[in-house]
Amino acid sequence: MNRREIIKNAALGIGAVSLAPITKCSTEASKTLETMKVDKLKGNVNHSVCRWCYGSIEWNAFCEGVKEIGIPSVEITTPDDWAILQKHGLTCALGTVPQASLTDGFNDKKFHEKLYQPYIDLIDKAADNGVPTIIVFSGNKKDKTDIEGIENCAIGLDKIVKYAEQKNIMVVMELLNSKVNHPDYHCDHTEWGVKLVDKIGSSHFKLLYDIYHMQVMEGDIIATIRKYKDYMGHYHTGGVPGRNEINMNQELNYPAIMKAILETGYKGYVAQEFVPTYEDKLAALKEGVLICDV
Repeated sequence: MNRREIIKNAALGIGAVSLAPITKCSTEASKTLETMKVDKLKGNVNHSVCRWCYGSIEWNAFCEGVKEIGIPSVEITTPDDWAILQKHGLTCALGTVPQASLTDGFNDKKFHEKLYQPYIDLIDKAADNGVPTIIVFSGNKKDKTDIEGIENCAIGLDKIVKYAEQKNIMVVMELLNSKVNHPDYHCDHTEWGVKLVDKIGSSHFKLLYDIYHMQVMEGDIIATIRKYKDYMGHYHTGGVPGRNEINMNQELNYPAIMKAILETGYKGYVAQEFVPTYEDKLAALKEGVLICDV
């Protein structure tokens, strides 16, 4: 299932199961989880987690587990979800509209009118609920040139970003890979996104740098983060290949990446967005948080 399908099913309560206390990890991972203590998080990283990766876990049970780990935010959630988060003393670092489309986005003028009001409403609700950032998508190329895509996105996002400025809300466009997961997606390289940020020219519009997606597309993660630090408004994690746990079974060195992010002076959130393979999915989440807690 992809992100959109899991979010939809979770909202409908499809496939919800109770938390199982059994953890089936690798021997190495099990030892790591036994020795690391969640109550000793260093406090340098603002941790978050993407709800869609854990759609099989009932909402309240998930919130309880997230809070126990020490994560303050559950993101890529909609205004309808925020009351549940608040009930558990949690927040949302990154809000989305329920009908968000990765394929039909701001790079196509015919979608601008349809997209405008839902995002204006989202900004209002984000401001009212202390949600600092909202997510938008470029959409698929569909034969449009890179220049045309940038121009169209800038036109479509102009009023939305200006309204976000008034409400002190950050708007971020996510960088996704078009090689494996999202064929034809337009905002699939950092430099394309950087050109769009420059074109819009607002301190309230930046990029969501998804480390998994950009490792798949272009690599050179730490150097890119350092070079374009002022363009980054949010970060997501994920193991490569496979988009699973971010432990030693994948190719990225997340402690080094996290140190590089902190060295840029970044103060926002970093969200775990990998698809867990452990039976105890919250154990996988705990492991990811501790790996990133530099």
